[in-house]
Amino acid sequence: MAADRDQTIVIKKIKKGGGAGHHGGAWKVAYADFVTAMMAFFLLMWLINTTSPQQKRGIADYFAPASVSETTSGSGGILGGTALGKDGAQEKGSSAIIQEQSPESRHPDDGKSTDGSKAAVSQDASSEAMREALKRRDDAAFASAAQSLRQALQDMPELAELSKNILVDQTPEGLRIQLVDQEGRSMFNEGSAQPNDRAKLLLRAISKVINQLPNRISIYGHTSASPSGAKAESDWTLSAARADASRKILQAAGVDADRIYQVAGKATSEPLYPDDPMLPGNRRIAIVLLREAPVLPPSPAL
Repeated sequence: MAADRDQTIVIKKIKKGGGAGHHGGAWKVAYADFVTAMMAFFLLMWLINTTSPQQKRGIADYFAPASVSETTSGSGGILGGTALGKDGAQEKGSSAIIQEQSPESRHPDDGKSTDGSKAAVSQDASSEAMREALKRRDDAAFASAAQSLRQALQDMPELAELSKNILVDQTPEGLRIQLVDQEGRSMFNEGSAQPNDRAKLLLRAISKVINQLPNRISIYGHTSASPSGAKAESDWTLSAARADASRKILQAAGVDADRIYQVAGKATSEPLYPDDPMLPGNRRIAIVLLREAPVLPPSPAL
């Protein structure tokens, strides 16, 4: 028993290691905070990039202190020495109201010039769109009419040999159908204002094509130059008389008189072949189906 009491008692303490080094998990928390902060940063940058200047200004005004006074006077209160007005606490008292109501402070066109210019731009754009749409419609209709006329010339044996006497093209004025003299095959007898049988046959065929479209018509008469190159006074009268005689045949074939817009004689002023104004092809009748101008909306009252 005595030996047991004299035995030395040894107490062993074991210290457990902390989370230091790479075996711990504290770095994961720090990394997660860093990633979260970067995500928030890039999200903020994206939002700033996608907002408009007006939205940015609104955000800035929202976070701006509302009670800070810009004045350096001794008032320093909420109103900051200013008066309440339609511009809020930043209204500089009655001076702003006086300036606003002063005739010199406002341009007489203020409030109208901006709206008027916007209305004018909108009207111009609308008118231009209408013109483009109408031009495309006319081009399609004219192409169809020209094809119908060529088909009619092919289908009628009596007109087949006269196909060379007809020229069809589109001009800025409209669809132009020309009855052109050929060597030994004229549309009018020399010096006569009345179309011959060949011209009457072609004019009746043309009237069927004209009646397919609602466009108004201009009819022009042309003559060829004389060998001397001088313009005879009779050329004006003769070309106008031939144009009017062609008008009468078209109306007799069913073309409404209300669709005739213009009948004129051009004499030798617009030769078909400028290099040789004496060619028989310069003697011709030109029938033009006019491009119709769009009906424009009324101008706004100023």
